[in-house]
Amino acid sequence: MSSALWPRRAFLATVSAATASVLLTACGGATTTGPSGDGTPVDGGNLTFLIQGYDTGWVSSKTSISSYEGNLWGQITDKLVYVDEKGKLSPWIAESWEELNGAKEFVLHLKKGVTFSDGSPLDAAAVVANLNAWAKGDPSRGVSKVGLFPSTNFLKAEAKDAGTVRVTFSSPALGFIATLGYHGCILLSPKTLALPVEQQADLKQEIGSGPFVVKSWKQGDSYVLEKRKDYNWGPAALGHSGPARLDTITYKVIKDTSVRTSTVASGQAEVAFNVEPQEIDSLKAQGFTVGTPRYLGFTDGFQVNTGTFPTNELSVRQAIQHGIDREEILKTVYTGDWTAATTFLQGNVPEAGDYSGLFKFDPEAAKKLLEDDGWKTGADGYRVKDGKTLELTLSPNPYVPSTKAEDELIAQQLKNVGIKVNLKVVDVAGYAAVQASHPPLYQTSRSFVDVGTVAGVLTSQNNGEDWFRLGTSDKKLNELSTAVATASDRETRKKVAGEIQQHVLEQGYFIPLNQLVQRLYLISPKVQGVQYNGLAYANFYTAWIAK
Repeated sequence: MSSALWPRRAFLATVSAATASVLLTACGGATTTGPSGDGTPVDGGNLTFLIQGYDTGWVSSKTSISSYEGNLWGQITDKLVYVDEKGKLSPWIAESWEELNGAKEFVLHLKKGVTFSDGSPLDAAAVVANLNAWAKGDPSRGVSKVGLFPSTNFLKAEAKDAGTVRVTFSSPALGFIATLGYHGCILLSPKTLALPVEQQADLKQEIGSGPFVVKSWKQGDSYVLEKRKDYNWGPAALGHSGPARLDTITYKVIKDTSVRTSTVASGQAEVAFNVEPQEIDSLKAQGFTVGTPRYLGFTDGFQVNTGTFPTNELSVRQAIQHGIDREEILKTVYTGDWTAATTFLQGNVPEAGDYSGLFKFDPEAAKKLLEDDGWKTGADGYRVKDGKTLELTLSPNPYVPSTKAEDELIAQQLKNVGIKVNLKVVDVAGYAAVQASHPPLYQTSRSFVDVGTVAGVLTSQNNGEDWFRLGTSDKKLNELSTAVATASDRETRKKVAGEIQQHVLEQGYFIPLNQLVQRLYLISPKVQGVQYNGLAYANFYTAWIAK
């Protein structure tokens, strides 16, 4: 391992590799065979994947599947449709579908012979059970619905026969099929879905139909999956049929980023989740693969609470937008794998537009906005009005480790226009409390598959998530949100989606930063065949370890 790889952490990396060696011995060690030259897939091998942890638990309806849990769930469960990194949909468990009655009805035709790992059939009845769980949840048992599922106009799902499901909505649901590829819509056995929430939290009870099954696990330490030998229904888009090539995947919890990185770099594990962006170029130069997939969804940025001080003022929201130098952030914190945001939607979302002029870096404009609204500069350089300092607290998003450095730089940039920013760093477990407290700025990372689901988060209509704490007070946003959710044709919906983007940014409801690369994968050169879906998760069904 080159001593130039982590000059700031040379001592720590050396110690970390030794520590990780001891840790990995407990789960059988990693495969150490060297790479082959012909690129021919081979069967067998054991892959060790180092990850921060699984702090949000194992109830998919409660956690909405975090970035961490999603990695494991993606190996033991399937979905009805597959979505690639460009948003293209293709068959999976649903081998075909029909869109009828102006997108108010859908018919799903299921693959035959698919079973859950307990042997029960993944048939129409099982799909109906899952659809009802995603759309409705079960409040009496503490089971939540899937947040981005089109539930507000969902009427019913029916099994017409063992291989056919009809789904009916009260109004057009153009995003329905796409949402079936969302990582919250994992297919679980009806037996699992019927369990009390407390029992669903037992990972051994999470019965899926995926290419791997849970062999053993020790909470907070390691999770061993083994391949399912009779699996033969992976999505055709991945170009592989039959069982997975790997024998096992062991997820090993190592919280420290440098430990995970150095352990893979020294050959004692094959994959590490999330490395420091500044180290990517050095790692690539040494022959490692660093996957930086960009998911479909919202950009890295801040949801703005319009109901609290100081972001209840439009001038403050707009000043923050113009006070942030995104190019400096990209040059200082990130690498060429990141690009600046042009709206609050990721650039690979088909409906995303370029509205960057509404939030371009312009510190003089930011200062003028604040001056005109009565914010005067005090002796310490921070602005004051009515005896209050223009001040707020940021908590970096722990799901995206680089946001700590990002927010530190933003604090410096906003100081230049007179806004005081305090940083409060929390872990994954503590971030839910930050969200629940509704701070002025909440750093979000949220994926979706179809733009029609955006309506479910922007306001409180139809039990929406009310991201901006507007309730239903912004009538224009209400109308636009309803229109994008109920559009009967895709051209109309694209136009409305553009109007939503412009309105949200003009009102300073969202502060975009950059095109989010949330899930980074450091991969050993001997691991080949890894693919990424539209939610930026690595798929190890097609992976193999070269010999």
